[in-house]
This record gives sequence, structure tokens and C-alpha cells, in this order.
Amino acid sequence: MSERDYDHTAIEERWQTAWADADVYRTPDDAENPTYVLGMYPYPSGKLHMGHVRNYTITDAYARYRRMTGDEVLHPMGWDAFGLPAENAAKERDTNPRDWTMDCIGTMREQMRSMGFGYDWDREIATCTPEYYKWNQWLFERFHEEGLVERRDAEVNWCPNCETVLADEQVEGEAELCWRCGTPVVQRELEQWFLRITEYADELLEAIDDLEGWPNSVRQMQRNWIGRQYGAEIDFEIEDHGPVTAFTTRIDTINGATFFALAPDHPISERLAEESEEVRRFVEEEADPEGDEPNGVSTDLTATNPATGEEIPVYVADFVLSDVGTGALMAVPGHDERDHAFAQKHDVEIKPVIAPEPEGWDGETVPDAPDVGEEAYTEDGVLVNSGEYSGLDSETARARITEEIETAEESTQYQLRDWGISRQRYWGTPIPVVHCHDDCGAVMVPEEELPVELPEFVNTTGNPLDAAEEWKETTCPACGGPAERETDTMDTFVDSSWYFLRYISPDLETAPFDRDRANDWMPVDQYVGGIEHAVMHLLYSRFFTKVLADHEGLEHREPFTNLLAQGMVQLEGEKMSKSKGNTVSPQRIVEEYGADTARLFMMQAAQPERDFDWSEEGVRSTYAFLDRLKGMVDGFVENEPDGERNAVASYVESEIDATVAIATDEYDTLRFNEALRETQGLVRTLRQYAEYTEPHAGTYGHGLSAVVRLLAPVAPHLAEELWEELEGEGFVVEADWPDAEIDRDRVEKRRQLVENTRKDVRDIVEVAGIEDPQAIDVVIAPDWKYDALEIAIDSDADNLIGELMGEDHIREQGDAAADYGQDLQTEREALSMTLDPEEEHDALEAAAWLLEREFDAPVEVVRAEGADEEVVRKAEPGRPAIHIEN
Repeated sequence: MSERDYDHTAIEERWQTAWADADVYRTPDDAENPTYVLGMYPYPSGKLHMGHVRNYTITDAYARYRRMTGDEVLHPMGWDAFGLPAENAAKERDTNPRDWTMDCIGTMREQMRSMGFGYDWDREIATCTPEYYKWNQWLFERFHEEGLVERRDAEVNWCPNCETVLADEQVEGEAELCWRCGTPVVQRELEQWFLRITEYADELLEAIDDLEGWPNSVRQMQRNWIGRQYGAEIDFEIEDHGPVTAFTTRIDTINGATFFALAPDHPISERLAEESEEVRRFVEEEADPEGDEPNGVSTDLTATNPATGEEIPVYVADFVLSDVGTGALMAVPGHDERDHAFAQKHDVEIKPVIAPEPEGWDGETVPDAPDVGEEAYTEDGVLVNSGEYSGLDSETARARITEEIETAEESTQYQLRDWGISRQRYWGTPIPVVHCHDDCGAVMVPEEELPVELPEFVNTTGNPLDAAEEWKETTCPACGGPAERETDTMDTFVDSSWYFLRYISPDLETAPFDRDRANDWMPVDQYVGGIEHAVMHLLYSRFFTKVLADHEGLEHREPFTNLLAQGMVQLEGEKMSKSKGNTVSPQRIVEEYGADTARLFMMQAAQPERDFDWSEEGVRSTYAFLDRLKGMVDGFVENEPDGERNAVASYVESEIDATVAIATDEYDTLRFNEALRETQGLVRTLRQYAEYTEPHAGTYGHGLSAVVRLLAPVAPHLAEELWEELEGEGFVVEADWPDAEIDRDRVEKRRQLVENTRKDVRDIVEVAGIEDPQAIDVVIAPDWKYDALEIAIDSDADNLIGELMGEDHIREQGDAAADYGQDLQTEREALSMTLDPEEEHDALEAAAWLLEREFDAPVEVVRAEGADEEVVRKAEPGRPAIHIEN
């Protein structure tokens, strides 16, 4: 660090206080030009980690940018405050989850303030407060009124360690581990409350195509999770057990069904397990649905293939799942890879019934059957070995077979299952139901009695609400008789499925959200969070939004217009984690280098959706950049320069405009790293300008003002300090965004021309060993070469040189034209248009001072007509010739 290190601590504390005193981040309830920017709210674990810092710097920078462009921005923060980790932490520390959670929230709130995040803290929510979870309960009852809540017995995922039910999405990996603690998940039969998300399966799937602002990977993950399949259901008669329905997407292959398979938990399998030790052992001990190979056990049963009348063997197989399709399937080894592998292992017949469509097929002849002994043929084709259906194409056959076999009918199946929200834990929203001891059954708690608040925490095993006897005992709202409260609490994903609506009217006491305001502010314009929420949280939020649109007057059916899934912060290529001991403390970085340094380093390191490696060296370099910038502003304010508005100043002005325009484009699309690279390039140009000559005060001040505003979204504290030094009006967070219009394509060509020219001069100086250049001539190519280049780009002629020589003014150049034509022919696929000769001349003349500064020699930019013929011969469009006097 230099002797002039800026006092980041004092600057950051000063402006955080000033912003709070002025309430600059307060969002009006009614906005004419609303923009809603939101980061996924955090679980209050007690300390911010670098993933938090990156996520919330992204949203903060974008919110600040949009505010400076004139939008009224809603940028709130809250806490995903319920959940098992707090309950476990409270048990370990012999305290209660509420105190633990509130302490963590207090700590993290102060850490967020120290990072300078511009939140409207008046809108803060915590999902563990009765003021919030009352509305979870209200929504549950509204869903119930609309037939979207159901209570039923179900086999559920159970974590023995957490002692609670998990949704399918909370079971991770092939080993089926609890997403929270990593314990293997088991299956249990329990009575559960479900939200009927499957009622919206089609809309949830079809609307994905309209989510153009979402990453394709996230959209595909949601499609896969919903898993809609079109096919047919058809009955196979199993002796002594009657008809069993199977679902298939390939009923055209039914003549090749050579065995029938049941899920291990299919009712027939369970009955067989009581009668057969072999089946019991497989069902209870050997079945492994996540295994690499399909396994199964033979039964003594046969099933009748309804297409052929043949009796085929019945197996209990672990690759058949009870919650996919019907839990039973017809197996066609010749045309399904999994069935093929099973058939080979169990010596079951493999019969080909689909052949590839022959080239030039007439639609009438039946092709030869393929060899499927070693590998299944899984594509559509032409039916063979299929009786009256032989010779039909697969699509036609599917329609005819479905129509003509009596028990077959079209069916649509989904992988998506209803959302089980019951959790056997304390720290969650109590489900607002009482169970009458008489005949009323499960009864909703009256709306006027909401919220049903949690009782005092009891540190016990299992579900603490079961131990709260006094709280459990109540009266039935329907008959007044004795009743018991529901002791399950809601999955915390209920909390996060609508929290973005509560921010809009967080103090409203009569409804979960203000409908009119929500219709103004929603949907969220930019949402940012981790890819790990691609299925659960995002799918549930979409579901809630659609239900609220149908029944509560919300005008929008999707919650988030644009979604960014930010990448991870890594250390030496590995994700930071406490278990690996490779975390970096945000608090240390703030104390040592300042929040602005941490924010700027993260935003310039990579595009937001990419992973990147934390680098202490990079942090120090970022701090040094901010320190230099402050020194430049200090120097300008203390000693205002008195230079002329000359050609050099004009070049700098053009670079200021170019930087503003390009950085603005990049901020619009959240490519902060590109915007910051542009801004840092402008700082470098301004520094070079001041080192080369006495700068013009207006130009230099304009450049510094632009830099400060371009940096303000990412390094707001120092930007505020420098804005004040430059006598900017008001706070920089409320200043107007700089404005410039350019032709970006021409700017980039101009910059590339200048950079290539500087590089060529360096190469010549180095290769020729020129220690002290006396003069440098930069020679523009003759006009005819630009014409030849344009012809080459537009031409599709095989003989390009012949076409060029058809132009009189090019042919007149003789050997020079032939040589250049040959070069164009060779590079034809890579050719692109450059600036025209006059634009090249002007651009290089304006930038000549950069060469003069670097090589301490006079530079002259020469048109082709005034240069030596041998030098001109080397010049090409976009690549002028260089002549150096030694």
C-alpha cells in the first residue's frame, strides 16, 4: 500500500451514516417508473460468507444503476428465518430458535450495512414473525377453499436424523441423502398435508417457453422436473390378480413386450413378498432404484400381452417406480436400453418389432427386422413382427393400436408430484388446522383467530409441538367439542414462495399483500440467486403466483421476469466451505481493504454467472486502483489544470463518450466485469493524458465525473466521496447517469486500429533493436486496397483475383494488386470491413500522442499519396505500414 492510502474505514462509515440520515434508499409505495430488483433472501446463519457478498453486490449494483438512470427502484431485504438448522442450533446451545435466529439476523444486518448495500430497511421481513407467518396460514386456508390442499396417507421421504419429512426435491443425489444433514433418507407411511401443484403442471411447463430472461439451463431443469410424457395406459391381465394398468410412451412396440415389471412397492409386489422369501428379500434388502444396473426377481406369475395374447413372465424390478407412471410397465427389451440390459441378465427373449425406416421407403413394404441382440434400437421407425400393424410407421401405429385395443387409452403422465408440506418440527409455520375428537375431522382455524402462534420451545427429541400439551389442547371451531391442534409445521419453501409480494406492503394488516401495489411492482424485474434453487424455490414461487393470479386478483402469472444464477466464489479452484477450511472472512476484507474493494474485485473478476477464484493479490490490486483514482481526483481539485482543448483533448473526449456508452450497455445486461473494464480503461487514459501534457480542465473534469458515476454502483462509498470533491450536486447515488451516443462498431474498430498500430510499433522496435527512435511514420493504405477488401467481403466468386482484376483501378496496380488479391483469397473466411481510409487517418492522428508518449518520438500519420512507395506497399486496411527512423 502507498503512503497515500485512502482511509476507507472513515469514508465508508461517513457515507453509510449520511445515506441512512437522508433515507436515500426509501422506496415510494406508488411509483411511475418502477423497477423491482431482488436477491434471494438469506437464511440467517449468523455471518455473511463470500457467496452472500457476491449475490447481494450484484443486485445492489444493478439497483443503484437503475436508480441513477431515473427508475424508482424497489430493492428490499429480509430473512428466510424458519427451518431446522435454527432448531438444531438452539438444541445444541440450550436456548430457543427465536432468540438464536434474531441474534443471527442482527449480526448479518450490520454486516450488510457495512458492505454499503442500499436496501430499504423499512421493508425488512423475517418469516419467523407472527406478522409474516399469519399470512402463510391465511394462504393455506385460501388454497384449501379452492381445492388445492389435501390431507392423505402417503409414503414420504423421512430423514431419521432431522426427524422430519422431506420433499422429493430435498433428497439429493444417487445416494438419496437429506439436503440439510446428508443422512440417508428412508421411506415412511404418514398422513400428510399436500399442496396440489400438479393441478398447474401443464401451465407451469408450457409457460417456461415464455421465460426468455431465464437461463436455458434453469428452464430445462424445470421441464425435466415436471416431466410431462404423452403416451397410453393399457391393461395386462395377471393371473389371480386381474388387470394391471401399465403406462407407456411407445405402445407401437407392444408386440415386442416379452416381460412385465412391477415396482417393489406395488400392491401385488407387497402381497408376493408376504408369500415368497425370495421376493421379500429383494423388496426389503436388495432393490436399489439408484443402482447402476436394473435388478429384479422373478415371480411365478404371468401377464397376458393384450396385443399378442402371449403369456409373458412377471418380475418385481427396482427400475420401476411407483410414483412414475402406474408403478407397472410392459418391458420391451428390443427397443429400450434398460429393458435390454435386464433381459440379458435374466435370459428373457429380446424381440425386434421396430426397424429403421429404409432410405426411399415406399410406405408399403415391410423392411427387415434389425439385429437387437447386442443393442436395443430405440428410435421410431417401421413396425415389423407386429401382425396386422407391420409396415406402419411408429406414429401411425401408436394411434391405431391405442384406438383398436379395448383397454388402451391415451394418457399424459408427469414426474411432478403434489407438494407435501408437512414437517415434524417446531421452527416453522403452524398448520392452521384442529382435529376434532368427535366427528368433524380436520377443521380450519377461523381467519379471525390467525395467526396460530408457536408455543414456547421445548427442548425434546422428535417434534417439540407434540410435547406442548397445553398448546395442543383446544376446541373444535365447528362443534365446540374437544380437539387437538395440528402439530406439523409447514415446509419453509412455503415462506419463500410469496415473500417477494410481502416486500411490496410489509406492514399491511388486512391481507398478505396490497393487490394494487403488487400489480404495479410485479413481476420482479431482476432476480438473482443460486442455481441450487432452480427447481424447488423457483417452481413453488411460480405455482403460488399462478394461484394468486387465479384467486386473489394478481395480474401477473410469473413472479420473475429476468433471472441470474450467480456463480460460486472459489479458493484455488474449490468452493469455499467451513468444512474444507478454505473460507475468506468478508469482515476481514472490509476491515483491511474496505467494502468498495471487496465489491469491485468481485464484480470485475468474472461475469456474474461464472465461478471465479478469490485472490488476495487481486484484492490488493483493486485497492491500489481505488487509491490511484482518489489521488487523481485530489490532484485535480487541489491544482486545477490549465491546458488547451486541442487534438489530444478531443481524443480523450471521444474515449469518455465511448466508455460511457459501452459501459452503459454492459450495465444493462449485468455484464459488470465488462463495464468495469471499460471504466478502468478510461482511468488509464486520463492518467496518460495528465502525464503527457497539461490537460484541459473541462475535459479532465468531465472524464473524472464520468468515471465516478460509472463506478458508483459497485464502489459507492468512494464514489460518493469523490463526487463531493468534484462538487457534484447531491448524492452520487441519486445523480444522473452519464449519457453518450456512439456507433459502437466504429468505436471498437477505431480502438482495435490504434491498439494494433501501437503493437506493431513495439514489435518493430523490439525486433530491430531500436533503442532511440527518432521519428515514426504511420502510413495509411491506398484507397484501392479498401475497395478490394470490400469486394472480397461481398464476393462469392470462386476466382476472387479474377473478379478484382475486373476493376480497372485495381488492375492498374499491377503486381501489387495481384499480391494483395492473393492475400485476400487466402484469408477470405476471416475478412471483415475496417474504417474507411479517411476515418483511419483521423483516428490514428488523434491517437498519435499515445505513440509519442510511449516512444518519446514525433509521430506523423501519412496518407498513401504522400508516402514512400515501398512503405505504402506494406500498408493494408486496418493495418497501416510503420516506418521508424533510427
